[in-house]
Amino acid sequence: MGEDVLSTPGHLISLAARSFARLSEMRLKPLGFGVGQLPVLVALADGTASTQRDLARFARVEQPPMAQMLARMERDGLIERTRDPADGRSSHIVLTKAAREGMPEAVAALFQGNSEALAGFTEAEAAQLVDLLKRLIDNLDRIAGAEASAGER
Repeated sequence: MGEDVLSTPGHLISLAARSFARLSEMRLKPLGFGVGQLPVLVALADGTASTQRDLARFARVEQPPMAQMLARMERDGLIERTRDPADGRSSHIVLTKAAREGMPEAVAALFQGNSEALAGFTEAEAAQLVDLLKRLIDNLDRIAGAEASAGER
């Protein structure tokens, strides 16, 4: 076995992701947020999504885990749901005042963590890393989509 599986991009990215998640969780928890909530918080804050289905799609998770996360976020006072007058089965989800007020400090903590993690990188290297990761994610999404389509046949 000539190749070191622990030095592959997939393994190294997985290690980096877990380390980022731990760091982010340590910094967000005292502020009342969780790292897993980040896509939901961002989507609600910028108006990208306002329904459970939209949030699940945006966060790239299945509906059941999204429903559980939203229930916890509602319990913790981060979101509020209101019935959609056009569709009684659906609800609109918004951030609470407390969540909106806490977001700037949470975002600052995340940016600080990223800055610290990229210590020693030039701005060009950091930008290149982001570009490479976005391209990698696009490739992985394309592969997963093709395999899901093949599995449905």
